[in-house]
Amino acid sequence: MPGPFSLEGRRALVTGANTGIGQAIAVALAGQGAEVVCAGRRDCAETVSRIAEAGGTASQLQLDFADPMAARDVFDDAGFDLLVNNAGTIRRADSADYSEADWDAVMDVNLKAVFFTCQSFGRALLARGGSGAIVNIASLLSFQGGIRVPAYTASKHGVAGITKILANEWAPHGITVNSIAPGYIATSNTQALRDDPDRSRAILERIPAGRWGDPEDIGGTAAYLCSPAARYVTGAVLNVDGGWLAR
Repeated sequence: MPGPFSLEGRRALVTGANTGIGQAIAVALAGQGAEVVCAGRRDCAETVSRIAEAGGTASQLQLDFADPMAARDVFDDAGFDLLVNNAGTIRRADSADYSEADWDAVMDVNLKAVFFTCQSFGRALLARGGSGAIVNIASLLSFQGGIRVPAYTASKHGVAGITKILANEWAPHGITVNSIAPGYIATSNTQALRDDPDRSRAILERIPAGRWGDPEDIGGTAAYLCSPAARYVTGAVLNVDGGWLAR
C-alpha cells in the first residue's frame, strides 16, 4: 500500500523549475511518484532529464510570469492535483529611489501571478471535485523587512496573505494551501553572498544549523506538504531556515 508520503497518481505543476529550488522541488515530487510538469521562462530540459534518469515522469511547459495571467488556460481538463508556485524575481534599489517599473515588475511575477495561477488551478480542481494541494514559495521577508528590496518584501508578505485566505476558502473542498519560507539556500542567486567571506561568515554565525541550506531541503518540505501526511496542514507559512528566525 502507498505510504503517507506517496504522490503516486498525482499530477503536479512546478513553476520556475529550471534550476535551484524549483528544480529540487520538481525532482522531489517526482521521487515520490508524481507526474511533474516543469514550467519556466527558461528551458527546463535539465530538470526533466534528471527526473527521467531517476525513473520518474516529467515534461516541460514554457510559461513567463511577467504576464501574471500566463497560466490562465493551463489547468482546464488537464488533471492537475498539485501546484507549486516557485517562480519569482527581485530588483534591488534604495527605497527612496525605487522605480514604479521595478515595483510593477516584481509584484506582477511574485504576487499577481501567484494569485491568478492559484485561482486557475483552484477553479479547475473545484469543478472536478478533487482534492489537491498548493505550495507557494514565500521568503524570510514574509516575516522581516530586509533592505533595498521594497517590492520583494511587499510581495512576499502578500504571498503569506494569499496562502491564508485561499486555505480558509478551499479547505472545506479538500484543497490545502501552504507556503514555504526558505532561509539562506545555496543557489546561483546567493553565489555572490557565499563568495563574500565577510557576508557569508555573518550569515552563518546567525544560522543555528551552522550551514547554508540545500535546495533539496526545500524540495523535501514541498513533497511533504503535497502528500497525504500533510492533509491537516493548511494556511501555514513554514520557515525552512536552519533556525534563522528562531535566533
